Amino acid sequence: MGLYVETRIRAGMEELWDRSQDPAQHQRWDLRFTSIDYLPRAEGEPQRFRYATRVLPFLSVDGTGISAGERRRADGTRVSALRFSSQHPLSLLAEGSGYWRYVPAPDGIRFLTGYDYRPRWGRFGALADRLVFRPLMGWATAWSFDRLRLWCERGTTPGRALARAAGESALRVLLSVAALLYAPLPAALFVLAAALLLPPLPGTPAARRCLRTPPGRTPASAPRLLSTLEPS
Repeated sequence: MGLYVETRIRAGMEELWDRSQDPAQHQRWDLRFTSIDYLPRAEGEPQRFRYATRVLPFLSVDGTGISAGERRRADGTRVSALRFSSQHPLSLLAEGSGYWRYVPAPDGIRFLTGYDYRPRWGRFGALADRLVFRPLMGWATAWSFDRLRLWCERGTTPGRALARAAGESALRVLLSVAALLYAPLPAALFVLAAALLLPPLPGTPAARRCLRTPPGRTPASAPRLLSTLEPS
């Protein structure tokens, strides 16, 4: 899988499963989606869904997907897999697939994802994806995972976490601008470096708290469940 993100969440398995598998809860913490809606399905079939992401105040990019999950496995872990695609003309993402794993550990649950996708728009799309979109997707996934962790561990709702992140970012920008305008250059550079490099406060989501490569840097393998899903 092209993108990998992992965090450790100290919460019950059922709580974490519900907040990541229930569309109404999932869309609250995941920056990558504005809305997620399940579509009707027959008993025993994989779940199909429709998603949308608001890229501008009056513009959303949508797509469809199919997912399945395994809640009871012999080793105590859980897994879900999905395939997704978008026919929207403004969507750089054409189609892709991914998975989530839930691995119990002594100090919490290892919650991790791996996913990849095919960009459209030919060479331009491939370049835009490599330089801008893929790094942005990796950051948004990691930031969202930390927002979910704060919700589960501290009870910080996703909306409050977003407000804290926006407020802290605005404060850093204001301090940097003030220092550049009014402080001596060495002091201004020190404030600017601190604003850029100091980690966010413990109650503010931060992508840097998540792993972005598999432990040991060994390639992550997709679950067999993924091979049972037909393209969305």
